[in-house]
Amino acid sequence: MHWLDWMVIGAYFAGLIGIVWWSSRKQDTSADYFLAGRNIGWFAIGSSLFASNIGSEHIVGLAGSGASTGMAMAHWEMHAWVMLLLGWVFVPFYYRATIFTMPEFLERRFNSKVRWILSVVSLVAYIFTKVSVTVYAGALVFQVLLPEMQLTLFGHVWGPFWIGAFATVILTGIYTIFGGLRAVLYTDTAQAFILLVGSFFITFFGLKALGGWGELRAVCSDRAAELALWRPMVQAGSELPWWKNGDFPWLGIVIASPIIGIWYWCTDQYIVQRTLAAKNLTMARRGAIWGAFLKVWPVLIFLVPGMIGWALHQKGVLVIPAKVVNGETVAAIDGDQVFATMVMNLLPRGLRGLVVGGLLAALMSSLSSLFNSCASLFTVDIYEKIHPEASERHLVTVGRLATGVIVLLGMAWIPVMYKVAGGGLYQYLQSVQGYLAPPITAVFLLGLFWKRINAQGALWGLICGFVLGMLKLTIQANFSTMDPTKMADPALLSAIGDFNFLYASGALFVISVAVIIAVSFLGKAQDEASIAGLTYASLNKKEVRETIGRFDVILTAATMALVLGMYLYFSFWLR
Repeated sequence: MHWLDWMVIGAYFAGLIGIVWWSSRKQDTSADYFLAGRNIGWFAIGSSLFASNIGSEHIVGLAGSGASTGMAMAHWEMHAWVMLLLGWVFVPFYYRATIFTMPEFLERRFNSKVRWILSVVSLVAYIFTKVSVTVYAGALVFQVLLPEMQLTLFGHVWGPFWIGAFATVILTGIYTIFGGLRAVLYTDTAQAFILLVGSFFITFFGLKALGGWGELRAVCSDRAAELALWRPMVQAGSELPWWKNGDFPWLGIVIASPIIGIWYWCTDQYIVQRTLAAKNLTMARRGAIWGAFLKVWPVLIFLVPGMIGWALHQKGVLVIPAKVVNGETVAAIDGDQVFATMVMNLLPRGLRGLVVGGLLAALMSSLSSLFNSCASLFTVDIYEKIHPEASERHLVTVGRLATGVIVLLGMAWIPVMYKVAGGGLYQYLQSVQGYLAPPITAVFLLGLFWKRINAQGALWGLICGFVLGMLKLTIQANFSTMDPTKMADPALLSAIGDFNFLYASGALFVISVAVIIAVSFLGKAQDEASIAGLTYASLNKKEVRETIGRFDVILTAATMALVLGMYLYFSFWLR
């Protein structure tokens, strides 16, 4: 790192401090702290949706996935069409309900028990998956960028991994605690710009060093089957049955990708909270559409650079470290170090600092969003239910304390994450989410579009789906006939462990839907007056249509055209 790089990073932090100071001046009520006073415009909402989604695990993990599996993960990154569903289908229900959280919406539609289950599961999932994975990925890059950084504290020498991990968590925690969602939204807007520009330069200089797009296609054509967007249900020459194929079979992608996408983009507090902060329904919808337009680009600026890094390694231009687990080399390159290696070796001075700033932006925007969403879930869905007499100022204080506790829990989990994550972070995250998403997606879809679904059906659908999902995850971690480090007996458990996570996600969704419908029909239908405006049949569609502008339609059409264009191009680009 050159002094010019440090100046760029310093300027980034100075701007960040100014935004946080301005944002933190008015935090008197819970609406101010958790929803930025419900007075945010569409541009900030869409930018925050994009920046919150693109964390360091995306930059690091997607580049690693590009190097190792090519376009396999692109299906998740072309979920712009699912974000359009958020704006056009889901947001009208959420915004008109004037809610703070997604569990609160489920209480309005069903009952408080359903709300409690989703709140607790969401909090646990955030702390032990998103927070820890995001911090781990960011710290991994610090380890490559600043290998000689050391700090002696409490009689122990701390290396760049730990310094980077703890520094970013603490700094992000501080500005989230004081600034609330307003600080998160406005810093995200600036960070989205830095993220896009910085990552564009990685792609640009990478292609320049390689010899252009044509050269990338030529090098990748030798691995066309491995790097393809669509994979066969059974690999060529493989003796494994279709349901054991772990190489992202096309049918599994078609089944699981929408389930995970709808859960993440349309029902997850971490994402949807931004649209709830809008000035009005028009701004909420337009913000989701703008976020969808930004979401189209990660394939080109995060995933493709991974393939460029692999190609440069093949040609001897770059040397990417091998993947080592427990002292043994298990792969020719460590995918999770591709991005950092490209930054250090390809970018000129100054630009390197900008890209590192982009990485910090990704890390901090995701963490700040997570911290604020966790604080919202705890304060509104748990604490306020136990202490309904609490004042607005008291709730803001509790929210700040909850954020601090979540920061500490995330830091405590880092050493565990350091041991269990040997690489492939993005794939790891998607597989875990594949088991969390099905019951939540099923409850929201059925609850919105079928008024006959009742509270008991939703309750048991969530319980059964979560229990089965965690059971599959536990068995998968311990039993397999394909992994010699795991147990092969009994045969039934190893078969469940080997069952492809994409198909398993689809099976969990079908089971959850069946349980929800069956239990709902065993009981009485809910009173229609109690769910007015919370189902599609009872929504005032004329009032919603009056909030739609021409710009919304044009931007939606442009986004869909880009998504379809990318699908068509990358389906055939190596043939």
